[in-house]
Amino acid sequence: MKKFITNIVAVSSLFLASQQFSAQKVVMNREVETKNDGKMLLGNQLKDQFLKEPYANWYVKEHDEYALDQKAIAELKKAKITSYNITVFMGTWCEDSHRDFPRLMRILEEVKFPDNKLTIIAVNRKKESPSGEEGLYNIQKVPTIIVEKYGKEIGRMIEMPKTGYVERDLVDILKKDDKSVLQEIFKK
Repeated sequence: MKKFITNIVAVSSLFLASQQFSAQKVVMNREVETKNDGKMLLGNQLKDQFLKEPYANWYVKEHDEYALDQKAIAELKKAKITSYNITVFMGTWCEDSHRDFPRLMRILEEVKFPDNKLTIIAVNRKKESPSGEEGLYNIQKVPTIIVEKYGKEIGRMIEMPKTGYVERDLVDILKKDDKSVLQEIFKK
């Protein structure tokens, strides 16, 4: 019996190790060239990729010229946005992404959001990525900004901010999280 349990533990350990190893094989900064759109990013990206041509043409201007709502920034800091995870689906071919993605990056820099809590996934015109993450998140439009805590989605901004400001929409999402926590406490 002891040998049987040892074998199960050994096989389980090998399985988990192989899963972890395969999960680490994420291709970063994939770029493709298309006839209609020219160069396009696909899949997981690092934010530095947007400082390269041709993406810098739209990214840098929008990033640098965006006037932050300082009241909303203060609220994001107070709500500890850095304790959340953010996943962004965007398209380098998409005008809405050209506007709101650089703004989001400026906001995240202002609140000192950790890079390891940010996932940027570029999709093609069919809203597809090489690894298929868009299916897990049911992505229909871009940009889509998803805020998560402990692996649970708290809220998302789809295509355009409802308030007209990305940072105000983020504040509204975090306020929803506060309310849901209170509701959980008072249910008991």
